[in-house]
Amino acid sequence: MTSDQIFQLFAYLLPSIVTGAIAFYFFRMHTNNEEGRRRFLLHKDSQKDTLPVRLQAYERMALFLERIAIPSLVVRVAPKSQDKDAYENLLIKSIETEFDHNLSQQIYMTDECWNIIKAAKNATVQMIRKAAMSQSETADKLREDILNDTMEKASPSATALSFVKREIGELW
Repeated sequence: MTSDQIFQLFAYLLPSIVTGAIAFYFFRMHTNNEEGRRRFLLHKDSQKDTLPVRLQAYERMALFLERIAIPSLVVRVAPKSQDKDAYENLLIKSIETEFDHNLSQQIYMTDECWNIIKAAKNATVQMIRKAAMSQSETADKLREDILNDTMEKASPSATALSFVKREIGELW
């Protein structure tokens, strides 16, 4: 084989190699684009079904946080007797019952949001317990002490509620 023949063979092969490489590149781009489009359509369809459920879960947790806010809780849950320990237990039981009722909502939320809601619940319970350790002797006095203690500090449920609102804003 002479150098002319090798050059001629190379001249015939070069255009077919370039054409093959370009065709491969375009087919690969096309299949990647189609895969992305299918993924987008699946995500869009699933989002259409799950978004209302997720929003409802956030709505329920916002309601929970509003209900366990100390001023709201103390007004809603009145003491049944003058025993301060019974009232303390009643308040905590009310929070726990409300929380248990909404426990399933965690599957629609991020772990961070759920942990903040749990922390707000636990902080509220701790605030009630701390106020119950005061020198108050009646349930009405305990109620007053709880309200006075929380007037000076930011409410844990308000902090958690602002986080929930921020997270809902990220869904859009």
